Amino acid sequence: MRSVIEGARVFDGDAVLGHRSVVIEEGCIVAVVEPRDAPDATTRTMLDDDCLLVPGFIDLQVNGGGGALFNAAPSIATIRRIGAAHGAFGTTGFLPTLITDDLEVMREAVAAVDLAIAEGVPGVLGIHLEGPFLNVARRGIHDADKIRDVDEAGLAVVTSLRRGKTLVTLAPEQTGLEAIRRLRDAGVVVAAGHSTAGYAEMQAAFEAGVTGFTHLYNAMTPLTSREPGMVGAALEDKSSWFGIIADGQHVHPASVFAAVNSKQRGGAILVTDAMPSVGVTNKSFLLGGERIAYLDGALRNAEGTLAGSDLDMLSAVGNAAEYARVDWLEAVRMASRYPAAALGIDDRFGSIRPGYVASIVAVDRHRRIVGVWIDGERQVNAEAA
Repeated sequence: MRSVIEGARVFDGDAVLGHRSVVIEEGCIVAVVEPRDAPDATTRTMLDDDCLLVPGFIDLQVNGGGGALFNAAPSIATIRRIGAAHGAFGTTGFLPTLITDDLEVMREAVAAVDLAIAEGVPGVLGIHLEGPFLNVARRGIHDADKIRDVDEAGLAVVTSLRRGKTLVTLAPEQTGLEAIRRLRDAGVVVAAGHSTAGYAEMQAAFEAGVTGFTHLYNAMTPLTSREPGMVGAALEDKSSWFGIIADGQHVHPASVFAAVNSKQRGGAILVTDAMPSVGVTNKSFLLGGERIAYLDGALRNAEGTLAGSDLDMLSAVGNAAEYARVDWLEAVRMASRYPAAALGIDDRFGSIRPGYVASIVAVDRHRRIVGVWIDGERQVNAEAA
């Protein structure tokens, strides 16, 4: 089966090409050619000439969407529902994210992601385990009773995914350097977060295998004049990345500007930290038996603590371009190529080039989504964002 997307300009991840035809076979891009050179195809999609194809967005932190919460029901059905909700906003790859929970729930979540990948649920790249090896002092919305010290049983669960990538968020000062090394050696991507670690502790954590930071600024030690803290370590280090929630709630726009423009290119990654509210009109939900309410763009519990976001990736891209004062296409890279690199899959995802997976988003001149393809398949419910 061969399909062709034609009529639009193409942003391949580096530059905007003129009008091109993107040729797809077996879920992968096999050619990006001049329209006159496009081969015969089983299906052809003609887009308006003011449309632009960009690499599909990759979200490393997705707790829920479409009214579903991964923690509440860690199943393949939940993953499918979350993926469909975010696919409508251009997310073609994502990590279903489980916040701190019991080991048995973690096992169910890992098994569900493994099955989702085996069955080809669109967009699933692996799992993000945000906890349970966190610091209670920086727990945020996480259940303090479920935060635990690292042990063999916990390490076994975190390293148990057979297919796809595993990202874990942990507090380095709680977990210890030896456990971080073991996770790194097992192929787990290790990010620091929900932590009281200082600047010096983070230097040791980098050496042990920490490569990223979860939702920069939030639930971590701040940058101050005499103690750079975790934020300072994240901004200074040239080999790591950080995720940032550009929803105007978690981080002030001026702080987004400062972080993005302090970091090396490729080090700032957009994440949504999205909750079930994305893609539905009823935005309140239960998290661990606690009612989370939506007010003035924010999701909070009764005490006023932020509980994830109502952010979608298309909005994150637009917000980041505005807040950080970067070109919109650089914000696209922050949502596609850079997260792919963080997971070590940028040789297959994050660009529109031959040999890459055909996960593509089409936007019109107003940057509204008019088409989404995941693994070469057009998503029929993803043209209404």
